[in-house]
Amino acid sequence: MEPKISSPVALIFFLLLLLGGAVADRDSNITDELLALQSRSDSGVIHLDDHSVSRFLTSTKTPRTYSLIIFFDAEKLHDKTELQLPALRKEFALVSSTFTANNLGNPLARSKLFFCDIEFKESQSSFSLFGVNSLPHIRLVGPDVKSLEHSDKMSQHDYSRLAESMAEFVESRTNLSVGPIVRPPIVSRMQLMLIGVLLLIWAPFMIKKISMGETLLNDRKVWLFGAIFVYFFSVSGTMHTIIRKMPFFLVDRNDQPKLVFFYQGSGMQLGAEGFTVGFLYTIVGLLMAFVTHVLVKVQNLAIQRVVMILALLVSFWAVKKVIYLDSWKTGYGVHAFWPSSWN
Repeated sequence: MEPKISSPVALIFFLLLLLGGAVADRDSNITDELLALQSRSDSGVIHLDDHSVSRFLTSTKTPRTYSLIIFFDAEKLHDKTELQLPALRKEFALVSSTFTANNLGNPLARSKLFFCDIEFKESQSSFSLFGVNSLPHIRLVGPDVKSLEHSDKMSQHDYSRLAESMAEFVESRTNLSVGPIVRPPIVSRMQLMLIGVLLLIWAPFMIKKISMGETLLNDRKVWLFGAIFVYFFSVSGTMHTIIRKMPFFLVDRNDQPKLVFFYQGSGMQLGAEGFTVGFLYTIVGLLMAFVTHVLVKVQNLAIQRVVMILALLVSFWAVKKVIYLDSWKTGYGVHAFWPSSWN
């Protein structure tokens, strides 16, 4: 039986219901399509091109029922070590897989945010729509965003913290929980089992060597150089360089053959900077160890004084260089303060 429309007001209400249902069905179809594309990716990152950007963003009316966070990539720039695009792309995929894993029991959250990437060579028109002219670049397109150029942009200095800063960016803009970042283990389970078998085979021979005192562990020189290495490793920021995968140097964009070993700014630390400061600290440490453990055994008082003065001068020079480099890099000065009674 056909429904009877008794008045113009009822007719308008009926048409609005039909229109609302059509819009809801359209959004539901797009969300289902995004979920299907997400399920085909191991990390949950959806690859976009000009057509899919039009399909999911520019051709859809706001407000949308979902948000897209997009990583802009360019394969021809992967050899530029200072940009770290491959490493950042892996960190972005890690955030995506973490978000999916931590929201398996929350399908509503998973249907509200989708991680995507887009490549410059395939989608130059989309890069222009977003106004992207430099990399690395990450954008979050919220449900109410009409102009892609005005979508939320991740700050450049946040890339130094990799996946953790990306997760904070997502959570602060969407009010969705990404969850703790869980990085894959460096050694796989099969590799651990193989190492365990080798250790079991090697253990009897090692025990025999140790009991006879014929190992490197019984050599004092090995312990000495090992202690110096650990000291240098600690004060040079080598662990930071390894974890963050920081380059040892950069190529000057304004002068391509020129190499940059010291980056001015607190947002990033190159490997050469850490090695330089670590070398200066190691000089001071070795001099102090020499003065307190070797020089005190010298019988000649004049030699003691001369070597002591030289050690103090070299240590003062090394510390002064460290303070200078820190002030140049961060902009913060270090000033000496004399006791008030000396004034």
